[in-house]
Amino acid sequence: MPKPVENDPSPAVGASERPERPTQPGTGESSPTLNPALESPNDSTTTFAVDEAELGDARLVERARLGDQAAFGALVRRYERKLIRVLARLVRDPELARDLAQETFWRVYNRLDRFDTARRFGPWLFRIGVNLGLDHLRRCRSEPPPPASIDRGFGEGRFDVPDPDPRVQAELVQEVQFVLAQIPVSYRTILLLRDLEGFSSSEVAAIVGRREATIRWRLSRAREKFRLIWERRQDAARETAREG
Repeated sequence: MPKPVENDPSPAVGASERPERPTQPGTGESSPTLNPALESPNDSTTTFAVDEAELGDARLVERARLGDQAAFGALVRRYERKLIRVLARLVRDPELARDLAQETFWRVYNRLDRFDTARRFGPWLFRIGVNLGLDHLRRCRSEPPPPASIDRGFGEGRFDVPDPDPRVQAELVQEVQFVLAQIPVSYRTILLLRDLEGFSSSEVAAIVGRREATIRWRLSRAREKFRLIWERRQDAARETAREG
């Protein structure tokens, strides 16, 4: 069974332009920008940019609670690209994923006082984002057609296509995405977080709110579901080719 490979569906917010201010739902009021540090660069912001990589998430959260928007901007830069990628794979719509990421950071900003800095910030952030994505899927009761490609595989290794013809590669990655779409979302979510994004089982458990033993069991089931569907479709394709 080939291993699907990862695709970065969108550039990071604020990577090349100033992020927009999301509007607080129901109020029409603007919430903080996703990257407040870009709002008004000055000497203190420049100094902060130098040492932000040395600060842990908990310290950045403490600064953000005290009104340091540059600290929150650092948290956004640290997690936004991965969050958008996870959401794009979950809802299978890159534009919607960016909107959900904006909403996630808005909610996180307004809930910083509830965060226990003795715990890890990343899983807390992704739990809010993934729940937003799952809520959207439940409301829609249907999912959009799969995007054209994935770039990184499950587990170890890469999904390398020996044929240099890009049409052949496109067909294969579309087939991989189609198979993923057949897996129930509760299993697919764990497969995406654990095998595609590399979260540990304990982190996935924190994100989806399940015990680690449950995560390991569901991950095993998800991998098996992927394998069975893939092999069934490959067998059918070979049979069709022989009859043709």
